[in-house]
Parts: sequence; C-alpha cells; structure tokens
Amino acid sequence: MSDKTATKKAPVSFGKAVFVFVATFACILIGIIKFGTSAHMPLVIAAGVAAIVGVTSGYKWSEMEEGMSETIKASAPAILIMLIIGMVIGTWILGGVVPTMIYYGLTWISPKIFLVTACLLCTLVSTFTGSSWSTMGTVGVALMGVGAGLGINPGMTCGAIISGAYFGDKMSPLSDTTNLAPAMAGTTVFTHIKHMVYTTTPSYIIAMIIYAVMGFTVVGDSADMETIDLYLETLGANFNISPWMLIPPICVLLMVVFKVPAIPGLIGVAVLGGIFAAIFQGAHLSEILASTYTGVSMDTGVEAINKLLNRGGLSSMLDTIALILIALAFAGIVERTGMVHSIVEKILTVAKSDKALMTTAVFSTLFTNFATGAQYVALVLPGRMFRESFRERNLHPKNLSRILEDVGTLCAPFCPWSTDGAYILGTLGVATAQYAPFMFFAMLNPIMSLICIWSGWTIEYIDPSRKDEEIIA
Repeated sequence: MSDKTATKKAPVSFGKAVFVFVATFACILIGIIKFGTSAHMPLVIAAGVAAIVGVTSGYKWSEMEEGMSETIKASAPAILIMLIIGMVIGTWILGGVVPTMIYYGLTWISPKIFLVTACLLCTLVSTFTGSSWSTMGTVGVALMGVGAGLGINPGMTCGAIISGAYFGDKMSPLSDTTNLAPAMAGTTVFTHIKHMVYTTTPSYIIAMIIYAVMGFTVVGDSADMETIDLYLETLGANFNISPWMLIPPICVLLMVVFKVPAIPGLIGVAVLGGIFAAIFQGAHLSEILASTYTGVSMDTGVEAINKLLNRGGLSSMLDTIALILIALAFAGIVERTGMVHSIVEKILTVAKSDKALMTTAVFSTLFTNFATGAQYVALVLPGRMFRESFRERNLHPKNLSRILEDVGTLCAPFCPWSTDGAYILGTLGVATAQYAPFMFFAMLNPIMSLICIWSGWTIEYIDPSRKDEEIIA
C-alpha cells in the first residue's frame, strides 16, 4: 500500500482484517473438503467479502480496483514466464529432450539404490520441466509400479518421488513457484535461486543419505524390470534418443550461471526445443507450433507413456495463472484497504528483532498453507504481507523469497486437504499419512531455514544508500 493512500484513510481495523482472513480460510476449506472444488471460486468469494468489508470501512471500489491492478502488474513478469514455461515443456517433449532425459534416467535404476534413484530421477525431470505435478503424474507413476515390484513400502517410494519432484518445483527457473516467490518478495529469479542453495543443498544431501540407507536395508538383490524395459523400448521407438538432446537443459543451467534474463532466456530454449524437434525428430512446423500452445498429443501404444508425454503448451498454464490472478486480486484488496497493515502491525509488536520477524514469516507461511490448502496463496499473501517490513529493516528481499519457498512450496504436500495432497493421492494412490513420514527433503528444508535465521548464516542486508541497486545482487 502506498504512503499516499495510507495518509488518506485509516486502515481497516485489526478485528475486521482477522474476520476477512478467517472467512477466506473457511471458504477455501469448505470448498475443497466438502464440495471437492479447487481454490478458484472460494478465493473469488473471499475477495468479494474483503471488498464488502473495505467499502463498509470507507474505501471506494475504485481504490480497491487500483490496488488489484498494481498487485497484478507487479507480478506480470512472473505470469509471462509461466506462459513461456508451458511453451518450453511442449517443444522439449516434441523435440525429444524430455523423453531423452527420462530414458537415460530409467536406465540408471538399480534395486539396491532404488529410493536414491527415484529421488534423483524425479529431481532431474522436475528441474528441467519445472513441474512437480507433471513429474509425479508421469515418472512418479512408473516408479510407484517399480517400487511395488521391489516390495518397497509405497509410502517410502512416494516420499522419495515427492522429495525429488519438489526439488525442481523449488529450484528450477522453469517452475511457476520459483518465479512467483521472488515476484512477491521483490527480487529477481536468479538472485532467489542462488540464495536458496544454502538451505536446499544440505537438506537434499541429508535426504539422499537417508534414502540410501533405507534402500540398502529394504530392497532385495533382484527385481522385475519388465515395466522399465517396456518404457525404454517405447521411448526409443518413438523418439531419436541421443546425448545431443541434453543441450537445451545444459543451456538452462548456463542461464543461471550467466544471469541471463529469464524471459528472453526461456524463449530461446523454447525455440531451441522446436529446432531440435525439426532436426532430430522430423516434426513439421505445424506440429511445433501446436506444441507451443496446446502441448503434445500422441499415441505410443503404452498408456503410461502417453500420460508421460501428452502435456505442455501455453494453454496448460492457464488454470494456474487464473488461480494466481484471483489470489493477487484478493491480495490487492486486503493490502490497499490496510488489512495487511493492521495484521502486520500487530505482528511487529511481538516481532521486535529481525530474527523474530523472519521466524514470524516462516510460521505465517506455514499457517497460510494449511489454512487455505493452496500453495500459490501461501506464496502470495505472506509475500505481500512481509515485503515492506523486510525492506524497512533493510533485510534483502531474497531472505523473504527463500522463506516463501522453503515453507510455502515444500510444505504444501503435508496438508491432506490441499490441492497438492489431493493430487498426490489421486495420482500415486498414497495417502498423506503414509508418505509424509518419508518426505525427508520437505521436512529438513524449513528446519534449515530456521537454523539460518537464528544463526544469522546467509542472512543478507541491503545498504540503505544502494537499496535499488542491491536488490539484484
């Protein structure tokens, strides 16, 4: 909320602000649990409630509409990136890039290191696609079948799959959450990714060590690999599998190293995927163009492989973007009317120190995740709520964006009534209570975030005289 607006009208009272957020959480919980709907319409209703409270508190609709516009405008680059990501996934599948990564990943599977391999394979696929859901719904389904053949507890297999899948959801520049979190906090994508390395790397290494120990204690010496052989044969029959197909993913890594701006960089790798489709897979221009909008649609003769490959395209991101736009509109209303200000002021009376402020951001994000059941809302609302408070204390916004992902992104699968929990149950057939004890990466990362906060390690500040210049550092 701008200072100019704040001087004209008093913020909505703390009591009314609490009422709006409680009503929001109630709408989403009732919608998801009782009626089985997505968070879209409950959030629309919540935005309506917030607008009514704003009007009754003396705010004009035009003022709230301006707040919505400004909030959405601030996130426009992230939304554009999400649309481009859909195009990248489409051309990468058609160009044989994703099939090649899956093919090589599947050839690594060995019974003794199955859990480690499952986590690693899902890490690779999700990092290069930016989608945890696509990874779980494709490679994850295949790995659940292999795990069952090996006699491994399905909760263990599912936990390893989720850990790998959400690594990419958190760290990939192709991921919507990886772009949304810095947009909400006020920093850049690659600054955000580099800062997450400090909490992500130790959490991931420890998780992999645990999976390795478990693998050697629960997996036998032999396994039926017929399913894997079928997938390898099908992928090889439908695509030209070659190490050359790994060039586009390498280009994504180089983007991070050389700090290439996300939008032109992602457009470049999308075009590169189309070029590979034409040169290596013999795709026509019409097929390449179709893959950028509607994604890939093909019949390989194996249903599991069809589910693996029939996805992508700009249109595949529209449902996610709709939810984000609604959440941003709601955030714009509660921010412009001062509801966020009223709640943050109360929080700040308790959070006197920088460590207390960051800890409060951690638990606020966790609460929002469980109260709303929507991962995107858990990134948007706390991000907007704490953004100015971090800047006022000269805390670099990448500290906030890291918190949002360490907690908002990774804790979503722990919530049984969340969209993530429902998706995992429907796709992998494992309930939250079964896989939650084995989601070691998601368990450890929030703990590492708190350790960094309270030890001061990797917590960075901005030089007040160079505030705008240092945001991208």
